[in-house]
Amino acid sequence: MAKRETVWVFGDQLNRAIGALATAAPATHRVLLVTAASKIASRPWHPARVALITRAIADFVADLRADGFEVDHQLAPSFRAGVEAHRAAHSPSRIVVTEPNSLSARRLVADLGCDSVRSNQFLCHPDDFQSWASTRKSFRMEDFYRWQRRRLGYLMDGDEPAGGEWNYDEQNRERPPKDGHGRWPTPANAWATTRKAALERLEFFVTRALPMFGPHEDAMLAKNWHLAHSVLSPYLNLGLLLPGEVCDRVEKEFRAGRVPINSAEGFIRQVIGWREYVWNLYWRWMPDYASLNALDADLDLPPLFTGAAQTSMRCVGGVLRDLQTRGWVHHIPRLMVLGNLALIAGVDPQQFTRWMWDSFVDSAEWVMVPNVIGMSLHADGGKMASKPYAAGGAYIDRMSDYCAGCAFDRSKRVGEDACPFTTLYWDFLLRHADRFVKNPRMSTQVRSAQKLRDAKAVRERAREVVARLRLGQL
Repeated sequence: MAKRETVWVFGDQLNRAIGALATAAPATHRVLLVTAASKIASRPWHPARVALITRAIADFVADLRADGFEVDHQLAPSFRAGVEAHRAAHSPSRIVVTEPNSLSARRLVADLGCDSVRSNQFLCHPDDFQSWASTRKSFRMEDFYRWQRRRLGYLMDGDEPAGGEWNYDEQNRERPPKDGHGRWPTPANAWATTRKAALERLEFFVTRALPMFGPHEDAMLAKNWHLAHSVLSPYLNLGLLLPGEVCDRVEKEFRAGRVPINSAEGFIRQVIGWREYVWNLYWRWMPDYASLNALDADLDLPPLFTGAAQTSMRCVGGVLRDLQTRGWVHHIPRLMVLGNLALIAGVDPQQFTRWMWDSFVDSAEWVMVPNVIGMSLHADGGKMASKPYAAGGAYIDRMSDYCAGCAFDRSKRVGEDACPFTTLYWDFLLRHADRFVKNPRMSTQVRSAQKLRDAKAVRERAREVVARLRLGQL
């Protein structure tokens, strides 16, 4: 009997349509999946992340077996040990792998002598991105996004964008609505672990939440962790859903007149724009990118992030409780509460990246390194984003209901009850004035900071805030 090939599937490639598995057949291929104890034990992962991935792998194994595949699910000390055990037991003619989604996994695959095939898990392969980027002296996400729209055809009417505009951001920054919380459709509590269940979550989003997504995508509510967000990122990042089918479904609802253009465009931009951009910058700039620290931030990760201390900041405390409960909050709490605090307080970017990677169910190195180093902490000096996403308490008050009832006053820079975000924001501008005063998107704020009559008091109060952050007493 002729030896069969083995398709080795990683735990973030759980889809029959991805790469090497797409052309495999039960008569000619065996499938290998490895659950590695060393990977699970390597970091203090959020329990929901461990449960989601291990259960999703087990469910995928069951689905493959139901489709007639012989599956070797190795419960092994390490990925290497799992592959070696598989080879010893089955002597495959070769082991073929879809390009893994991390640098370390690709190195392991090469070291083990496995063959790789091109991945189709994303809509823009790094080779395609390189072809696009090589024609430009510099590039930004918006340029990439428009190129993606044109080549993929999403929300296009011929050569022009549907609705006449590429970007509807100005319509998508509404403050939190004041008409109660019952208007928001509630997603299921437990994470989906099968493709069938993930497709049901996609259907729930496009029919129930997507129409409201656009205007409120930047809003935060203390008593609602999801609002109109899709909560689909874990399924996209595990391969249970593919970005093309998600965008196809969104476009269908828009063309049927059931979803406004600002909601459809805002969501599709996150998928084919930002998500694919981050994916490609990871491959373009790693591994050196992960160690950047352009602002020389050196504050150790404050204990409030790890749960070793509580905080009187209502926004931070609320977001951290939501994160601890389910391992997920949407992009604005990530960027403008957690990331913003780390940025303006000067938290070490590598420590904060590791914490974010550990804490979210949808995290991965390719997700967290560019998002934290580039967008949240500006540790790359502006390679990804032209300005740091720094803000004071006024922004959080405008886009959330957290400030009501908080122990701190978002309008104060100094004093015992001054909002730490407000204090640290002005201190951040003063601390880095030389760097940002010539930045056209920051110069006005920097000059305003330099004109503050209480600048010295702001600096002193900021030192107090950082000291209390360090001690877990804020």
